Amino acid sequence: MQTLRPVPRTLLRDRAYAAIRDAIVAGEIEPGAVVRDADLAERLGLSRAPVREAFSRLVDEGLLESKPQSYTRVTPLVAADVRDAAAVVGAMHELVTRVAVPRLRPADVAEMRAANERFAAAVRAGDVDEALRADDDLHDVLVRAAGNRAAAATVARYTPLIRRLERQRFGEGGSCRSAGLHERLIEACAGGDVDGAVRVTERIWRTLTDLAEPD
Repeated sequence: MQTLRPVPRTLLRDRAYAAIRDAIVAGEIEPGAVVRDADLAERLGLSRAPVREAFSRLVDEGLLESKPQSYTRVTPLVAADVRDAAAVVGAMHELVTRVAVPRLRPADVAEMRAANERFAAAVRAGDVDEALRADDDLHDVLVRAAGNRAAAATVARYTPLIRRLERQRFGEGGSCRSAGLHERLIEACAGGDVDGAVRVTERIWRTLTDLAEPD
């Protein structure tokens, strides 16, 4: 598992959380797999304490499930859970877009354009990891500009549930989000068109809700 490498002994709880979360989202630790704090602590080069704290956070966020004195394992991919998460995350993105657009500077719009260029290039190359990073970077510009900490925390909490399904669908030959929709969002932001930017944002996140619909 390439994601699970030893980490520096700073902010150990957060680093353990990020490493295990990323391995789950990437499918390196598969749905249903039992995880043990001692095993992961050894592989990460950590003590068991920060790994146990990471487990607790991941249970709270829905990526792990635990039965006391029995097991801790990765949750299955449940379409209804992903649809719920996409609906909540989409609503938060619509909120931050409405607040952020009037605050955007030219440098912010340029950052969004650069992220979308990386996104489009990654999609063409079939690089799912880079596509999702670039997608996050693009939308994070709006999250930062809005300055709503509650919305930012909600997005950070529930986005990994969505990413797991996206990665699975891409691995099955599915398509990434549209760089064209991103372009429309950026143009609306550049023009100060709040309502237009919100409409495009709603459409972007509706496509993710649709992704979780049963085949």
